[in-house]
Amino acid sequence: MADEHQFIEDGLQRTQIDEFFSEELSRAGYGGMDVAKTPMGTQIVLKAEKPGMVIGKGGKNIRKITTALEEDFDLDDPQIDVQEVDEPDLNAQIVADRLANALERGWYFRKAGHTTIDRIMDSGALGAEIILSGKVTGARSRVEKFNRGYIKHNGEPAETIVDSGVGTAVMKLGTIGVRVKIIPPDAKLPDDFEVYEDIEVEDFIDEPEGDVEDLLEAPEDADTESVGADPEEVIEEEADAVEEVPEEEIIDEDVDAGSSEAAASADDADPGEAPEELDEDVEAEAEELLDEMEADEDVGTDEEAE
Repeated sequence: MADEHQFIEDGLQRTQIDEFFSEELSRAGYGGMDVAKTPMGTQIVLKAEKPGMVIGKGGKNIRKITTALEEDFDLDDPQIDVQEVDEPDLNAQIVADRLANALERGWYFRKAGHTTIDRIMDSGALGAEIILSGKVTGARSRVEKFNRGYIKHNGEPAETIVDSGVGTAVMKLGTIGVRVKIIPPDAKLPDDFEVYEDIEVEDFIDEPEGDVEDLLEAPEDADTESVGADPEEVIEEEADAVEEVPEEEIIDEDVDAGSSEAAASADDADPGEAPEELDEDVEAEAEELLDEMEADEDVGTDEEAE
């Protein structure tokens, strides 16, 4: 199976398990889950407002859930760990379920929204947002939003810092969707910074271990010693280090270089071309032929005159 298909299968399985827990543990205050696959099996961490109801009397309920996960979702040796939610008003899933139940009991949506978001902010949250979508008052559907504090909607902080929860309220006129987003009090946002007044900068500088003099000592390597030397002295030393080449050797090298260049040019020359010496011989032969022709002409003219 390709990696893309595997990601889709894992996401679909996770969503189905989440829906299963939300239906089975709605009375226990289901607050979300974390799934991790290990070589020993599948580790599932459940967050609940009432862990006792999740475990059941003598562990009956937790064994029932484990069996359902093995049979219905084909999980290998699921191990469930139940954790209690310390502050339910800061858990987005629990807040969304509470708000959906309040709407089903007949609470007016504005009162329910403002009361819920005020409780979230009183618990110390940095920001919260509640979105109600559906037929909240009449036959036409609409969207109502309640905002407090600071909230992130996109980017990496929106995925890692913001806690999201979804609930559903089934009303007579139709279904109302509830979405809650909460930024917890201990969240570290990327754009947070602090300004300190009357603080010495030296208190925040990390000094290296050991003596400063030991760190400043130059190594014994000759190359590193020349770094701090005077540039003129370094140039003089390099000039003295250069060995003088005798003139005779230079002349011999030039002669050898010239002969080698001539040999290379002779090798590179076209074999069909005649050398200069052959051109001189041809000229000499041509002059001899011309002299002979002139002599023959003189003989011919003398015979005609006779």
